[in-house]
Amino acid sequence: MLELVDVSKKVGAQAHLSGISLTLEPGSLNVLLGPTLAGKTSLMRVMAGLDKPTQGDVRSDGKSVLGVSVRNRSVAMVYQQFINYPALTVFENIASPMRVAGVDRATIERRVREAADLLKLSEFLDRTPLNLSGGQQQRTALARALVKDAKLVLLDEPLANLDYKLREELRDELPKLFAKTGAVLVYATTEPQEALLLGGHTATLSEGRLTQFGPTIDVYNRPTDLQTAQTFADPPLNTATVHKRGAELVLGEHSVGCTTPSLPDGEYLMGVRPHHLNLHQHSDTATAVTATVSSSEITGSETFIHINADSEKWVLLTHGVHRMDKGQSLSVYIDPARVYLFDTQGQLVQAPSNSAKAA
Repeated sequence: MLELVDVSKKVGAQAHLSGISLTLEPGSLNVLLGPTLAGKTSLMRVMAGLDKPTQGDVRSDGKSVLGVSVRNRSVAMVYQQFINYPALTVFENIASPMRVAGVDRATIERRVREAADLLKLSEFLDRTPLNLSGGQQQRTALARALVKDAKLVLLDEPLANLDYKLREELRDELPKLFAKTGAVLVYATTEPQEALLLGGHTATLSEGRLTQFGPTIDVYNRPTDLQTAQTFADPPLNTATVHKRGAELVLGEHSVGCTTPSLPDGEYLMGVRPHHLNLHQHSDTATAVTATVSSSEITGSETFIHINADSEKWVLLTHGVHRMDKGQSLSVYIDPARVYLFDTQGQLVQAPSNSAKAA
């Protein structure tokens, strides 16, 4: 088990991490989700022992490891910018942590070939890293982490340089493989969709602060605050200031029903995910809002429609190909059962109802 207790990290006057507390269980998959400069790599370096926190403690199985050198910790780490030994073959790169640990030759041979087979490296075992593509070099670094059999495995955007098909395969396989070893697996990403695909638990980070931690689907469906909801949204969460009056939410000249009538009347921030806006009325309770198209992007099976609605710039995501002209007027439907409401401090006060939840 890995515990971070009130961990902060400053570099000069700049705070890279602020008061982070986390408990990560053996055999668990834990995603660090946040944009660039959110603190993901800084947190991983503190977990690994590469950096010492300015404040707080890091504990492994209940014991502080702040005074333990990286060499004496059971840690494997893979960065997006892969690191391999240029003079060694792919085989020897993968085998290197086992040789250091004194593993017998037969076991090294078996485990290297198993890892190479999984990561599609078997035909490259006799080559040196400089004779590989960037994706192949990244897979070599992943294979070395896999065979190390470490208690803590840190993967910092490890699949970013791989092709789509292999990335999809490894997202499915890597968590299973590391779970078998009982390792704590920590996986950093900037992509909300990747966090959802991986599952496990997700910690959302913003400007060095932990905003929420829990089962990934729960954090996605019920973010505790606006910052978490915005971190866990791609395309971005659509937001607008609304005023609650009785059983209604007033948005400009439009009225949207409120599913939490017990909320006090007043000002709130409404949040709607792009795929919860519709071009057609799919629910009797949905309300039409007049909008103007600013642009549209057809991705093949889906279309992103950028709109202006009541002075707000929103994105609607819909299935199929929809060609829209700039300046075109259209009706966009909002179902109150799909709406998030946040108070003026950004705290969640209403989430979509259980029947309306959708990842």
